[in-house]
Amino acid sequence: MTDDPDGGGREAGESTADTFGVSIGVDDDAFRFLVHVPSNLDAAWSDRDAFQQLVERVVWERLDRERVLRTVDRGAESGERVDLGTVTVAPDGTVVDHSLSVPTP
Repeated sequence: MTDDPDGGGREAGESTADTFGVSIGVDDDAFRFLVHVPSNLDAAWSDRDAFQQLVERVVWERLDRERVLRTVDRGAESGERVDLGTVTVAPDGTVVDHSLSVPTP
């Protein structure tokens, strides 16, 4: 009948996904991976830390982490945020869509 563990009535194979913006925050002494969470999540995300880690994992599966960080290091100043794009992901880890790209220096 359904694959929905929360009993929401979705048909088997049907899932809800959300689109998250991702960027690198530049501090004086560190880079921070930032996940921009939409104000109204459609999917049944039960653990905020877990889905942020999922988003980070799928980003680095699609982008060369070393290249991105080298580019950010060469071109960004402290206090800046360097956008990497968006990723649309379902709670089971399925990437529905993305617009990720290495920033230009």
